Amino acid sequence: MADKQEHKHDHSAPGHSHGSGNQKAVGIAAVLTGTFMIAEVVGGIVSGSLALIADAGHMLTDFVALSLAWFAFHLAKRPASWQATYGFDRFSVLAALVNGLSLFLIAAWICFEAYKRISEPVEVLGGTMLLVAVGGLIVNILAFWILARGEKDNLNIKAALLHVAGDLLGSVGAIIASIVIIYTGWTPIDPILSVFVAIIILRSAWHVVKESGHILLEGAPRGFDRRQLIEALETEIIEVVKVKHVHAWSITQERPMATLEVDVSEGADISQVKLAVKTLLKERFAIAHSTVEINLYRQHSESQ
Repeated sequence: MADKQEHKHDHSAPGHSHGSGNQKAVGIAAVLTGTFMIAEVVGGIVSGSLALIADAGHMLTDFVALSLAWFAFHLAKRPASWQATYGFDRFSVLAALVNGLSLFLIAAWICFEAYKRISEPVEVLGGTMLLVAVGGLIVNILAFWILARGEKDNLNIKAALLHVAGDLLGSVGAIIASIVIIYTGWTPIDPILSVFVAIIILRSAWHVVKESGHILLEGAPRGFDRRQLIEALETEIIEVVKVKHVHAWSITQERPMATLEVDVSEGADISQVKLAVKTLLKERFAIAHSTVEINLYRQHSESQ
């Protein structure tokens, strides 16, 4: 009975209570982004600004990405089932990966359009562009502030923040470009600043893709080194003779897991050793959910 209870996962635990706040923040940011996107499309077409059109395209994918993030938090609230024993938390990691990859496509499209604009310059209405860009900046600052109040270590929130930060930078770039065009008439500044924003977006997107991919490939949790764990267990817990078959991974960034086998000396109190191992895992490596198998070293040796 104790072993069965050991594997239960409580979805009402503190880690899950943050999901509602994250979901609300992402939902509000999605509504703000989607609403202003329409105004930016109109403003970009009227003014002839690539920076605004590119930012509107970015906001469209942001709206989709934020909606996906919202759905991921919603889905993560569902309890574990016999088919999904870990629940649906990992969908948020998948959403973060998709959002990160979409930023690469956005950046490529912006660079392609910028090349066309530099090759064939078009007239840009600086005044209209400036008004729309300032409005976009205000909306993006508000959305960024709302998201920043969520859990910044959550990959889904981090990906959403990157999308909104990209929009915010796009608005800043559009404002700078519009001012340059108003006072100098030099329209190439519009596509040039668009490419600069795209490069900044790519750098951040790579981090999200790399981190979410690491989790989906069952990589070790951040800061975990099984060599350090083995050394700590074998030197700090007297009854432990040998540690083997150590595996650690993450369901999400907030839910690291571990399994391992521990050979103990004859006469050791198995319950106490297991408790000591789990305590060390939790306090030293921040892994609260672990499965520890204990073997008596003498019996194990004779069976080889």
